[in-house]
Formats: sequence, C-alpha cells, structure tokens
Amino acid sequence: MRKGVAVRLDPGDRERLEAVIGSGNSPQKHVWRARIVLLSADGVGTMAIQRQTGKGKPTIWRWQARFMAEGVDGLVHEATRPSRVPPLPAETIERVVEMTLAEPPGETTHWTGRAMAKATGVSHRSVQRIWAAHGLKPHRVRTFKLSNDPKFAAKVQDVVALYVDPPEHALVLSVDEKSHVWMAPDSQGRRWC
Repeated sequence: MRKGVAVRLDPGDRERLEAVIGSGNSPQKHVWRARIVLLSADGVGTMAIQRQTGKGKPTIWRWQARFMAEGVDGLVHEATRPSRVPPLPAETIERVVEMTLAEPPGETTHWTGRAMAKATGVSHRSVQRIWAAHGLKPHRVRTFKLSNDPKFAAKVQDVVALYVDPPEHALVLSVDEKSHVWMAPDSQGRRWC
C-alpha cells in the first residue's frame, strides 16, 4: 500500500462491500472496486492487489482515494462527466424555432428534420430534440390548403349543387382517392366502388 494511505472501514462498510462482491447481480466494475477497497483495508500492498484484481496502480489508487472521500456510495455511483459535445447556443435554437414557424423554401409544404438540419447547419438529431422541447410538429400542420386551380371555385359549386339539389332520378357517386376504402355489398350482393 502507498505510504500515507490508510483505508479504514466504518461499521457496516465491510458488510456492504462483501454484499456487492457476493451478489450475482452486481456489475463487475463494482465487484473489483469493492475488492480493491477490502484488500486495502486488510493491509494488502498495491502490488498484491494488482495481482489479485488485474488492475493497474493508477486504477487502484483512484478507487482507494474515492472510497476515502465518499465511502461505499462513491464506489457504486459513477461520477458525472461533462458532455464531449458542447450544447447548442441559444441563438441557434431560436433560429431553428423561428425557421420552423416560417414557411419552408420552394414548393415544399412543411419543414422536414433533414431539410432544417441542412438549412441551419446542425445535426438532424439536434433538430429533433429542439422540436420536441418546443412541442413543434411541422409535419402535422392543421391548416386547410386550397387548390391553386383557377377554376376551383366553379368546380366546387358544381359538386355541391349535385349534392344539394340532384337532378330527378339521378345517382350521385363519389370517388375517393384512398385505395384502402372498400364498400360492403348491398342486399343484392353488388359492390359499389
């Protein structure tokens, strides 16, 4: 053991560490950490701990120091580390939100995640996270879109007139573009599509 390092177990620490080692559900990293501390507390030297655990000196010293600073909880809880990727700046997030709420370029009907990512220079996943955080779903626009056909109004009037005031003995059929629409047969076994 290093000079100046004395691992002392508080009452109950040995039982907790042995429980970690004895449990079949303990992650192996917790098991070897507990072994390092128990061997250190028993006065076993660093070289002998290396041979028994297969871990290097820096690893052994790190977990001895962590136990002395934080106790058993320090061995079984991981230290939080900063993300390797810095968070997006607030200006970038605001720009994505503003662009999402505005009309998309060209003749597209709505923004897609990949198109927004390309336009703003951030990743597709970042766009998805921003949209989720702000409750944005540009693919579920709830607006009514009119046709740009110049004769659209006249066609609508003709169709509505057939339903409102059909000619005598006329049969009005409506055809839907959806392929999954199916009609059950009538009383004579005929199917009308």
